[in-house]
Parts: sequence; structure tokens; C-alpha cells
Amino acid sequence: MKLLLDANLSFRLIDLLRELYPDVIHVKDIGLDSAGDEVIWSYALNNGYTVVSKDSDFRHLSFVHGAPPKVISIKRGQLSTQDCFGLLQRSHERIVSFLNDEKECFLVLD
Repeated sequence: MKLLLDANLSFRLIDLLRELYPDVIHVKDIGLDSAGDEVIWSYALNNGYTVVSKDSDFRHLSFVHGAPPKVISIKRGQLSTQDCFGLLQRSHERIVSFLNDEKECFLVLD
């Protein structure tokens, strides 16, 4: 369960999520915090990550290209780091199921 958090999510989520998602990284960790969506998409594709983002552009990329990589889209507006953590924590079973389903490429969390 390799998750790549986009720049629109706090890098502080990494420490909070590591127990549930041991292979979680943030674009900041790999020097892509100011990279375009296509670059992040390519990194996720080439390194086996699922992109987690609030950016609707990843939804478009997912529909155009399909998976991999898979995309988890957080649809709520302004979320604190703690609220975002709570959403990803509560959605753990759903995320695991999504990641294990070979047919699915896009998951919306709201």
C-alpha cells in the first residue's frame, strides 16, 4: 500500500498515517512539491504508488489514462491536517479494498 500524497495535502500527515499506511510518502519527500501533475503521475506510475490528492486534475488523468497509478481523491473542501487524517483513518478498510481491486482505478473520499 504505497501512497503518494500530493502537495495540496499536508506533509504532516506522513507521521500520522505511517502506522496504517507504512509506505506513505509526500511529494515533498521526493522533491516534487512544486512539480506538475503529469510529473507526479509519472513518478507514481514508475514507482508503484497510488496518488492521494484534492486536485481534480488527477481525476481527469485517471479517466484519460486509467490505472496504474490509482488515484484517491479527497472531495472535502478545507480540511485541517487532523480532519484529513481522520478521514483517511476511517476509510482504511475501503482504501485497502480499493487498492486490492484490480479493476478499480479511482476512489472518492468525502
